[in-house]
This record gives sequence, structure tokens and C-alpha cells, in this order.
Amino acid sequence: MEIQGRIKLIDETKTYGTNGFRKRELVVTTEEQYPQHILVEFVQDKTDLLNSYQVGQLVKISINLRGREWVNPQGETKYFNSIQGWRIENMENAAQNNPEMPPVPPMEAFEPAEEFSDDDHDDLPF
Repeated sequence: MEIQGRIKLIDETKTYGTNGFRKRELVVTTEEQYPQHILVEFVQDKTDLLNSYQVGQLVKISINLRGREWVNPQGETKYFNSIQGWRIENMENAAQNNPEMPPVPPMEAFEPAEEFSDDDHDDLPF
């Protein structure tokens, strides 16, 4: 799955527990009619992926949805979801540096075909 939007916040890398578990959070705001502020976690070695990004950049983030079950001391079962990022791409550079995809010309640039006949042979298989 992927999320695309502008970076709103990049948090510091935080370390938890004696094993040195690392986590870094990023908030991306989608660019749609009703923008959403989505919290994405990057864990362990993936926290370093955010070092070259800054607030305001347009990015595409590849994510995995994670869910877990927890039983509290009173015996009630609770469920939690998280969004974990595993890749991030700068979309501003991708749009500017892709020479293989030229912009599509406007419809007025295409002239209608005038000299054709239904009797002309074509080699299409359908």
C-alpha cells in the first residue's frame, strides 16, 4: 500500500527498552478534498530513511498495516492498529527528473483523420 502527501511533521528517533528498539514517526497530510493527517511509524533501520527529508516535501510512502491484540489487567481485550513505513520517495524530484514521461499535448494539437476508408486493410487481430 502507498500514501502520498506533504510531510507535516518528522519526529526524532526514539529508543525503547533494553534491546534498543528504535522508532521514528512522520505525519503526512494527503492532498485531496478532505485532507487527512496520517501518522506513519518507521522502525529500527528504517528510521534512517527520514534523515534526508524535511517538512513540506511531497512524498510517496510505501506502508504495511499492523494490528495487535492486548488483554488489559481487567481481562478486557483491546485491539490496536499502526501504519509502518518501509520506503519513502520524494515526488517533487520524481516529477521533475522523469524525461521518459513528456507532458500530454492538448486535444487541439491532434488533427482528425480525413482520408480513410472502411475498405483499408489493417492488421489488428480483432
